[in-house]
This record gives sequence, structure tokens and C-alpha cells, in this order.
Amino acid sequence: MQVLVIGAAGLLGRALLYADQWVGDHITGAGPGDADIRDQDQVEQLFTKLRPDWTVLTAAYTDVDGCEKDPERAHQVNCAGAIHVARSAQESGSKLLFLSTDYVFDGCKNGPYEPEDAVAPLNVYGHSKAQAEDGIRRIIPEACILRTSWLFGATGRCFPNTILELAQTRKNLTVVADQTGCPTFNRDLAKIIAKLVRAGARGTIHATNAGQCNWYEFACETLRAAGVTGVSVSPVSSEDFPRPARRPGRSVLSGASLTAFSVHPRHWKEALGDYLRERSRAADGQELTPRGTTCD
Repeated sequence: MQVLVIGAAGLLGRALLYADQWVGDHITGAGPGDADIRDQDQVEQLFTKLRPDWTVLTAAYTDVDGCEKDPERAHQVNCAGAIHVARSAQESGSKLLFLSTDYVFDGCKNGPYEPEDAVAPLNVYGHSKAQAEDGIRRIIPEACILRTSWLFGATGRCFPNTILELAQTRKNLTVVADQTGCPTFNRDLAKIIAKLVRAGARGTIHATNAGQCNWYEFACETLRAAGVTGVSVSPVSSEDFPRPARRPGRSVLSGASLTAFSVHPRHWKEALGDYLRERSRAADGQELTPRGTTCD
């Protein structure tokens, strides 16, 4: 099976090129230099060249506050770009898995969000992703829309990396404690995606690591697991830490939709151990060898 990963340079895209479940498949990663998804012609040329059986679209403008400041870019990348990919996938006969987000919800539900729950995004980023979902479904009704949340990995921009970096120079940290979600390790999500692709998944699915927490708890557990001492973490409210974009107060995603594929993700605290070990290896210059290739 030929699998194309668009967004291969990103936090999840890089992990997808290493996923163990791709044994027997040919994985090709494409980045901005291979095709700008905002340009339909470039996307069409990429599909004409590679003719994938499956396409996994992870490319996105994920800076939530940046999207709020630049809604036009958010729309062009996250919505228009996704629709360009869907059109080319449909025309070339490729199946599609699109990465979406918990931020399509407003966070007002007491329990975990199910895939069929109505979306009500609070910010530009969430709106751009929700619009992309709708556009993709119109073009490829059988597409797989995979929502995830709070993605982290050993290299790249993510919450635990930021916390560990801040702890090197600060003795006192403040972290919001009134936003609850599900941390998701990029390696674990990559393995889930590989399994869904190989199972021919379709429809809307939620995928995160097991367990939930708020950002304050996530920070404390990250520092504890890393053995960092002498750094205090104080919980604050979102009002005490204003940001350009509003965040949902509770965007926990239900994992029930994964059970049909016999997928039972481990707890995010357990994943932290592998994250920290990989982060340590990366700091020592020990690079893993990807199974996939990149476009020429």
C-alpha cells in the first residue's frame, strides 16, 4: 500500500514516518517544499506524481493564538488547503484521513465528547478545522476525520517541551488549571493512525491517550517524571493568563470510537516515560531511522 503523509515535517508527521505498523507499506512524506496545500495546482501535481492509496493530512497552521491574529492564513491553510487535498485525493482515487482537533468543541459538555456531538468552536483555529471537516465530508463522504488533542512529542513545539525548557531558567512557573483535556503522545497517535489506515477506517473518530488532566496537572507530572526539583508550579485561572484565543474549559474526547478497531491507548502518564527517553536521546544526537521516505 502506498501511503502519502502531507505535513511530514510536523510533530505528528515526523512520527508517522517511524510508525512500526507500516511494515509492508511504502510511506512517503511531503512537506511545504514539496507542495503548498494552499495551491491547488501544486497539490494536484503531488498526487499525479505519487498516486497514493491512502493520504494522511497532518499539515496545518496549529498556532492557536497565531490563528486568532491571522484568520486569513488560518483559513487558507486549515480549511482551503485541506479541501484542496480532498479534491486531489478524490480525483486520484486515494482514501483520506484528516487530522482535526478537540477545539471544534466549546468545552461546555460535562462528559467526554463523542464524534457525533455538535461542534461549536470558540476560536479561529477551531472554526477553520470545523469548516475543513465539513468541506472534506462533502467531497469524500467516506473520509476518516480523526480528532485528537494536546499533542506532544520529543522534538518540536509542544507543552511539556516548553515546561521543561522554562524550568531550566525559572524557579517559579504559573500554569492554567481550568482547562481540561487529554494529552496525546505523537508516537502513540502515529501507531493508531497506521492501524486505522490499514483497517480502512471511515467516518469521525476520536483518538487520544487514556486519562485526562488540566494543564497545571500536566506540567506537574512532566516535571516529576523528568526528575526536576527546585521548581514550583502554581495553578492560575484562564482569566489570570489571558491569551488572544479563547480555549474550551473541558475538551475531553471520548475514546469509545476506537474500540471498534480494538485500539486501547495507554495512559498519558505511561507515555511520558517514552517521551522523556526519546527527548534525552534527541538531545544526545541519537536520531531514529524512519521507515518512510520523503519526496525528491
